[in-house]
Amino acid sequence: MPTVEVGDLADGDFLLDVREDDEWQAGHAEGALHIPISEFVARYGEFTEAAPQDGRVHVICRSGGRSAQVAMYLNQQGVDAVNVAGGMQDWAAGGRPVVNTEGKPGFVL
Repeated sequence: MPTVEVGDLADGDFLLDVREDDEWQAGHAEGALHIPISEFVARYGEFTEAAPQDGRVHVICRSGGRSAQVAMYLNQQGVDAVNVAGGMQDWAAGGRPVVNTEGKPGFVL
């Protein structure tokens, strides 16, 4: 499974957050696309509309387990997808901004 560390991500990299709604609402990376893993297959068209055509997709969850599953699925579909190791826990621990649904400082649930 292709994996990257949070520190390897650059501003502007496409980020797909597959955590559930309550986790997203508490805190997420600004600009990420949110499609919960429980709805991912049903909302796949929403993903394909938003994802870069020739770019890499960085998949993130809380710690890396769910995002690894989605990254594997995307790779099977021919998408260049990688799992973000450590997920939002490492994102926040690394000092990267976390916002809630109101755009205010959030936290990782």
